[in-house]
Amino acid sequence: MNRKGLYFLIALALGGVGAVHAQDNTAGATTPSYDGRWYIAPTVGGYYNDTDRNTNSRQVYYGLGFGRFIAPNTSIDLFIDRTKRDADAGGRWANNNYGVAARFYYGDWNAWRPYLLAGVMGSYHQNAVDKGWSPAAELGAGVSKTVTDSTDIRIEAGYRYDWDDKTQPAKNGYGDWFLGFSIVSRFGEPAAAPVAATPPPAAPDCSKLDSDGDGVNDCDDKCPNTPAGTIVGPDGCPQKVVIDLRGVNFKFDRPKKGEKDIKKALAEPTTDSIAILDQAVDTLQRYPQVKVNVAGYTDSVGKDAYNQDLSERRAQIVYDYLTAHGIAASRLEGPVGHGKNDPIGSNDTDAGRAQNRRTELQVQQ
Repeated sequence: MNRKGLYFLIALALGGVGAVHAQDNTAGATTPSYDGRWYIAPTVGGYYNDTDRNTNSRQVYYGLGFGRFIAPNTSIDLFIDRTKRDADAGGRWANNNYGVAARFYYGDWNAWRPYLLAGVMGSYHQNAVDKGWSPAAELGAGVSKTVTDSTDIRIEAGYRYDWDDKTQPAKNGYGDWFLGFSIVSRFGEPAAAPVAATPPPAAPDCSKLDSDGDGVNDCDDKCPNTPAGTIVGPDGCPQKVVIDLRGVNFKFDRPKKGEKDIKKALAEPTTDSIAILDQAVDTLQRYPQVKVNVAGYTDSVGKDAYNQDLSERRAQIVYDYLTAHGIAASRLEGPVGHGKNDPIGSNDTDAGRAQNRRTELQVQQ
């Protein structure tokens, strides 16, 4: 074969192998793992010899490879093989080849996997004319099939060129076609399959959690970590809680200083107001842990100083009523007066001013 033609063929084929390898690496990116155990690969096959050798046209060869996969779709083998050709003029032409070969695979491990082959070697030839070394290279293609966890079979064909220019000085070298069969046997036990990572636990449903125990789920709680026992609203935030004394209103400018009888100070009908006060007493007796602040208020009529004093008298007379009916003074804060502050009704109407003349029991948080 012409040397320049051979160089062109090798360059073209190696370029194709490089392109296949790049594509193979992209495909391999989706392959999570591969079997990287070392293996041996005894091989037997045959040559279709270059006619320029002047030997018989077909010859058996045998060899042994040793290698491993270095990537999901790439393997490297060190190999040795040997053949003896019968020369037309008589005698034998023996070749021992020592080299390295790379194989670039397509497809899944458990399927028939086509591959491309490229290798280089040193070839030691021995015949009636000469013995010595020459470089050689090979290109080929094949298919591989995994048959057990530790065994593959390979069938491959290709072209090998030997730059032996000593045996026949008129020849630059020889190109032979080959077909080979190998049994690949891996050493040791296969690697354990990777254990799938345990998915992180699902985030807890905040609608089913109440971290601070205030009765409002964590999704709706705008005030997390509220101290235990705090009375909160629907948003989970502390709120002012008042034991309702609505309806317990005082006559204008009552009670007077020194007045002790609450019935005389209350607006008519006094029986309704007393019933509301008794209901508050009952509530406090049923919830002995509750403490309240007793606060009095006035309408806006009159001077501020006078209204302040009047609001304190209203708080005091309710305070005295509660203690007289069994509520411990230790559970009562105050009494305090707030004058005309914090009205609950309009001070522009008689009805509104009547609402503002009141006393509240404000639950302490």
